[in-house]
Formats: sequence, C-alpha cells, structure tokens
Amino acid sequence: MNPTEKGHKWANGIQMYYEIYGSGKPLVLIHGGGSSILFDYKEVISRLETQFQLIGIDLQNHGMTEHRDIPETFEQDADDVAALLKELNIQKAAFLGFSNGGNTVMQIAHRHPETVEKLIIASAFYKRNGMMDGFFESMMEATLESMPEPLKINFLNLNPDFSALENMFDKDSKRMQTFKDWSEDVLKSIKSPTLFISGDKDVMKPEHIVEMWRLVEGAQLMILPATHGSYMMADFGGNVDEKLIDLTINKVEEFLRN
Repeated sequence: MNPTEKGHKWANGIQMYYEIYGSGKPLVLIHGGGSSILFDYKEVISRLETQFQLIGIDLQNHGMTEHRDIPETFEQDADDVAALLKELNIQKAAFLGFSNGGNTVMQIAHRHPETVEKLIIASAFYKRNGMMDGFFESMMEATLESMPEPLKINFLNLNPDFSALENMFDKDSKRMQTFKDWSEDVLKSIKSPTLFISGDKDVMKPEHIVEMWRLVEGAQLMILPATHGSYMMADFGGNVDEKLIDLTINKVEEFLRN
C-alpha cells in the first residue's frame, strides 16, 4: 500500500492533507471523529486500491491537516472536502464516510450535490435520539483521558504536538455535545445512489439507520453483525475480522460498479 500521491493543499484557509492510492474512478474516503485516513481505511484501501482511485482526506484538526480555532461542524467539513477536491481537479466522485465522516458526506451531498456520483454512509446519524441510550450523557463528561488510547497514539504519531491533540479532542467533543438534530430535508435532498451501512451493535440504533434509509429515495441498506466499524476496520485491540470486512467491501464494490 503505497500512495501514488500525497501532500497538502490549501482549502478554506488551512493546509489539508490527502493521500491518493490506485487509479480508476475516484472514491473519496472520509474518516471518523478523532481519527485519520489510514486508521479508518487501511483495510478498505488494501482491498480496493487496484479497483479505484482512492482519495483519503484528513479533516480539520485531524491527522496531518492544520488546525483551526473555530468550532467544528459537519457543514464546514463538507465545504473543506469540496474545496480540496477542486484543488485536486476532481469534479465528481463517489464518497465513503465512516462515523462522523458519514455525517460529513451527507452534508457534501446536501451542499455540493454536483460533486457526488454515489454515496456510502457508514455508521452515521442525523438525530440525537438515533444514538444508543446514554451516548450524549457520556459525551458531556468526556475527558482526554477517556479518549481511546489507540486514537491518541495514532494522532501523536502523525502530529507529535500534545496541544494539537487537546485541540482536536476539545473540538470533536464540543461538536457532539452541541449537536442539534438535522431536518429530514438534508436526507431527502440526497439524489445520488446511496448505500447505508451499520452494525447491529453499533453506537447508533439499527432503527435509526432504517429511518435514514427510508428518507433517501432508492437507497440501499446493509446492517451487519458488527460493532462500530468492525465491518471495515480493526477494532481498538487491533483485531481484524477478515471475512466480515471482505463481505462489506465486496458489497461496496458491487454498489460502486452497478
């Protein structure tokens, strides 16, 4: 797994980091909260880099992208991704977003529909009551100590600046703590072919994913026997369920090709 291109480009006033793997139709990979390109997408890239041009992006305050001293919003992230793709001369692409990245790609489809060929929304949500009971209460008490150790280690490996880690954690936590339900119009406005993926033991309730799926005309839905993301990446213990990930990625590839 070696990127064919990597680096930084200016987007909305910050230097955003990206990596490109393989060639073919573009598929943009958007990571989750507290994460980075390879932490979330190593398994996906290793399976798809011979099939597509994969464009991984580190969002504001994450990985090797610069920091901002403004609150994080999914709308801002969506605009940043759209601006970066313009810099890379990518007019239209498929998008795969995991967790908070799933929220971001929904906003890309809502705010920048002309850039979206197809959409894969993995383990995302649009209303507070869609998350498992107690999720937002625990977010109110979140401290840097409670952040999963593998995510901390990953961040500091990419950006050995402890104050940057604190900033990212603070911005990510506040985004969750202050999250306000989206209007159904965000989902109803999505016109591109869409695939929703989630785990039956995910942090969002399966019925919430079903609710979202119903709002997007013609969308497809796949709920897997999995925890948050274990259907596409290693868990925090570094364990990889190869067969489950193969199943997920085969379905993703089928969706992108048809």
